[in-house]
Amino acid sequence: MENLIHLSTADVVVILVYVVVLIGIACWAGFAKKNRSDDLFLANKSLGWFAIGLTMWGTNVGPSMLIANASSGYESGIVAGNFSWYAFPFILMLAFVFAPRYLGAKVTTLPEYMGKRFGETTQRYIAWYSILTILISWLGLTLFSGGIFMAQLLDFPLWGCIVILVTISALFVVIGGLKSIAYTNVFQMLLLIGVSVLLVVMSVHRVGGIGEVIEATPSSYWKLFQPLSDKDFPWLAILLGYPVMGIWFWCTDQSMVQSVLGAKSLEEGQKGANFTAWLKLIDIPLFILPGILAYLLLPGLTNSTDAYLRLVKAVFPSGLLGLVVIVMMAALISTISSALNSLSTVFTMDIYIKRYKPDAQSKEIKKTGRLVVLAGTFLSIFLAIGISFIQGLSFFNIFQSVLGFIAPPMSVAFLFAVLWKKTSRKAINLVLSLGTVFSLGIGILYYTNLIFNGVHFLYVSFLIFVLLLVFVWLFSLISKESDESVPILNYKPVKVHRPVIISWSVLIVVMIGMYILFN
Repeated sequence: MENLIHLSTADVVVILVYVVVLIGIACWAGFAKKNRSDDLFLANKSLGWFAIGLTMWGTNVGPSMLIANASSGYESGIVAGNFSWYAFPFILMLAFVFAPRYLGAKVTTLPEYMGKRFGETTQRYIAWYSILTILISWLGLTLFSGGIFMAQLLDFPLWGCIVILVTISALFVVIGGLKSIAYTNVFQMLLLIGVSVLLVVMSVHRVGGIGEVIEATPSSYWKLFQPLSDKDFPWLAILLGYPVMGIWFWCTDQSMVQSVLGAKSLEEGQKGANFTAWLKLIDIPLFILPGILAYLLLPGLTNSTDAYLRLVKAVFPSGLLGLVVIVMMAALISTISSALNSLSTVFTMDIYIKRYKPDAQSKEIKKTGRLVVLAGTFLSIFLAIGISFIQGLSFFNIFQSVLGFIAPPMSVAFLFAVLWKKTSRKAINLVLSLGTVFSLGIGILYYTNLIFNGVHFLYVSFLIFVLLLVFVWLFSLISKESDESVPILNYKPVKVHRPVIISWSVLIVVMIGMYILFN
């Protein structure tokens, strides 16, 4: 494996200092008397908006995102930024549609919410679905991709990088659960932002200023909407297809939503979601712009996925390269620790406590949660190493795309759960079981070129979403299921505080302005 960056002694010292400081913060958050949390999963519902926003954003930022966004910037400009900026309507939905119902129902997990709404069968299905997706996607694939890049940076075996990363991440979860994750994420994400800003500023200076950057790149590089003929990012496919994945990812995924569930109040949760949406604004300048800068400084790269690391090597002097390793580790540890905590929460509360130990006390719940973290750590190591023996990065990219075919059933189920009280339990269970089989089956046929050949996968995902949406609506209308057979959670409209309204209103105006400016 080619080493794109060679580290000096100073770089190694910087990395070691970072690890020591990070562990110190985690221990302080988990063991200090004033911070000690009896709730491993939701931090005693003590999180404020700043920690919530950075934790959600940090969970979303992985090493594959850093590398893939720079690669896309190198090849086609800012168009991939739609997957960051177009997220804001769905984070808005989380804040005002989903979060009030989740927090009002006083749930620890999203499967628990669906269980209260539709019964134990629905809860078990979504619990096992969440466990599998966390293990395979959030843990196995994240560790695999992160291990690949860390191995390139550190000249260390892939398996060694995987073990180190997941061990550090598991340590934070075992020490203090969500509270330790939130505290360390504040430090890590501020560090990630600082290093990324430094890279962009030094690269822009090397090119000759922002004016030179704009003038030297093709005009199409600065447009968010590409023509329908574009094979990778046609504007209509993004407009129709991304909402299906956006609702699933931002509103129904346990790893993303868990910090909002740990908010000290609904207002803090809504402000935290708003802060996340603001942070998504900087994805383009921090993660995609480096790819554009690499296009100018390093033309003719044979592999655009090397753009990020080669730019770093070209711009950063020895002694600063260790900061890049820190950025990668910060992105990885944030994602992996959040995923391990979510895995522990779902298995402990929705499987173990719900089915086997409903009378378990706090001490036993915490012990079980920590054991699940350890089990998840070992499983994710074997999954990540196993993936490396299958098809390498091509397998990773294919699987990430296939996740787009998991989204439609989940998005439909949760939308009907929170928006329509007449939704049939049978319809939801059918869409979660047979609907998932149908959606994945279409995905398999699509990727084997048996159907929809040449059609963008986001169009196909949107079509499946509409079909399942119509199915649940019609089935619920004609179903003889009585209203009493489906528990309706008592949701009362909540007062939205003025600071929340102002922050979201300003963000909406800014986002509309940005889309006008970059089209």
